[in-house]
Amino acid sequence: MRFILAAFSVVMLNGCLGMPDTVKPVDDFEIDRYLGKWYEVARLDHSFEEGLEQVSAEYTKLEKSGITVINRGYDPINQEWQQANGEAFFVTHSDIGYLQVSFFGPFYSSYVLFGLDKQNYQYAFVSGPTLDYLWLLSRTPTVSEEVMQEFIKQAKAKGFNTNELIFVKH
Repeated sequence: MRFILAAFSVVMLNGCLGMPDTVKPVDDFEIDRYLGKWYEVARLDHSFEEGLEQVSAEYTKLEKSGITVINRGYDPINQEWQQANGEAFFVTHSDIGYLQVSFFGPFYSSYVLFGLDKQNYQYAFVSGPTLDYLWLLSRTPTVSEEVMQEFIKQAKAKGFNTNELIFVKH
């Protein structure tokens, strides 16, 4: 419940569809290849994810348009799983990695893919509406050192505070 309430608070407080000036969404994005389960490898921490381990996101297509989002994480202190369900829709075109996501519609926030393994769709670099929101997602709970260093390099160049990254325990 804490996870859901915190996600709601973040959306309410930051419910905008902008992105940092330094961030540009990927093009040639293919949603069908992006669907499925992703593991959160690194993030800038927020109250809605604070202390959570084994964090993942699962994306599936909605019948009409858009995608469903199920975010899950384990709270080791309370020994329970936290889950937030949402929906996401493209802001511009379906081949641009720029979506609006809501866990409590009609309040939306940005989900911007600024880095992506376009060949195999094995990792993604994601931003929110400001430089306070940053995630490294992967199809596996860990990534190679090369992917991690590229994530940190790109994020730092775009102005994210990479010294405050949280590396998720799986």
